Amino acid sequence: MTKADIVSEIAKQTGVDKASVLVTIEKFMETVKDSLANGENVYLRGFGSFIIKTRSEKTARNISKNTTIIIPKHKIPAFKPAKVFMAQVKNEDEAKAEN
Repeated sequence: MTKADIVSEIAKQTGVDKASVLVTIEKFMETVKDSLANGENVYLRGFGSFIIKTRSEKTARNISKNTTIIIPKHKIPAFKPAKVFMAQVKNEDEAKAEN
């Protein structure tokens, strides 16, 4: 599902025009990105959390040059789904497997 598909689905279900829905979704994504960039996690009860994970420093190999490099400690954005969300996804997988 793409962003355009999400916009169409929300517009269809709510009766709000697609342009307004698109602006709302864009602002939501911008707010999440800005919050994570400022070191703040975003918690959406019943859906999940957008969090910042810290990756440790590690040694990697460049196979083509046969050298090792050090990848420094760094932060990455991540999504952690809520338990309710996970249960819903798992139940859908089980329902599909039964059919």
